[in-house]
Amino acid sequence: MYVMLTGFDRNLIYAWLRKGIEIDPDHFLTIRSIKLNCDGALGSRGAWLLEPYTDRPDFSGMPTLPMDTVLKTSREALKAGFQVCSHAIGDRANREILDRYEIAFNENPEKAKDSRFRIEHAQHLNPTDIPRFGKLGVIAAMQANHLSSDRPWAIERLGEKRIKEGAYMWQSLLKSGAIIVNGTDVPVEPINPIVSYYASVTRQTLAGEPEGGFEPEEKMTRVQALRSYTLDAAYGAFEENIKGSITPGKLADFTVFTQDLMTVPDKEILSTEVAMTILGGKVLYKRKIKACIKNADLYLGLGNYFFKNL
Repeated sequence: MYVMLTGFDRNLIYAWLRKGIEIDPDHFLTIRSIKLNCDGALGSRGAWLLEPYTDRPDFSGMPTLPMDTVLKTSREALKAGFQVCSHAIGDRANREILDRYEIAFNENPEKAKDSRFRIEHAQHLNPTDIPRFGKLGVIAAMQANHLSSDRPWAIERLGEKRIKEGAYMWQSLLKSGAIIVNGTDVPVEPINPIVSYYASVTRQTLAGEPEGGFEPEEKMTRVQALRSYTLDAAYGAFEENIKGSITPGKLADFTVFTQDLMTVPDKEILSTEVAMTILGGKVLYKRKIKACIKNADLYLGLGNYFFKNL
C-alpha cells in the first residue's frame, strides 16, 4: 500500500511531517505522500475552470481547498521529504496547483530535484500548461478509464474546442517530457486495470465507440500504456528500483494475463483476464482452466519484453 495522508486533517499532516516518512522494509506499506483535494468533478460541475461551463455559462466551478494551503503544504512537504499529490480536474485547478508547486520548487531547488510531486487526474488542461508538467517534473497521475466513461458527455460541459485542445491529453503530456502514472480511480471507476489499458490505447468507450477513438492523436502507444501501469507507476511511488519491471534484483511481483496485451487486437483487450498473480516469487493466485497455459509463449513474450525494453 502506498498511502496518502489526507490534507483535510492538518493535525495528521503536521504530526507526520514531524515524524518523517515510513517505508516498511518488506515493501508492503509506504507513508510518504499527502493528498490535497483541490476541486470537484466535471460531472457535478465542481471542477474549477478558467472559463465558465459551456452548459452553465454563469458558473466556473470552485476550489475545495485554499491555494494558500497548497503552497504551505508544498513548502513543508519538501523540507520533510514528503510527496504532495493534488486532486485537480479543471484547467484552473491544474494551473493554480502548478503555480504553487513552482513557487515551492524555486524556494527550495535542492529538495525539488527529486520531489516527484503529482497532480491526480489532470483531466482538463489549458494548452499552455501542458509543457509545465515536464518542465517542473510534476507527475500526471491520470486514469485513462475516465475517458471511456466521461468523454461522451464531457463535451457538453466544456464544448468541442476545450475538449480537443485540453482534455485527456496523454500523448501531448508524454511528448512534453511528463511522466504519466495510470490507475483506475476505484471506487469511482471499475478496479480492473485492463479497462484503463484499453482506454489508453483506443480512447473508446467500453462499447467500442467511436470508431478510431475520441481525439485519436492523443492515444498512448501500447508501450507507453504498459509503462504507465508498471515502471512509470513505480517511479511515481519512488519504487522504480524495486518494482515496475521483471528485472534481476527487483521484487518478483507480477501478473500473468490470458492474452498478450502488446499484440491482441483492440476489440479483444477487454476480454483479457488474470491467469496468475506472483508476489515475492510465490504464486498466490492461479486461474484453474486449461486456457491459462494454452498460450504460455505469449506470457513469456511479455515477460521478455519487460526484461529487454523496460
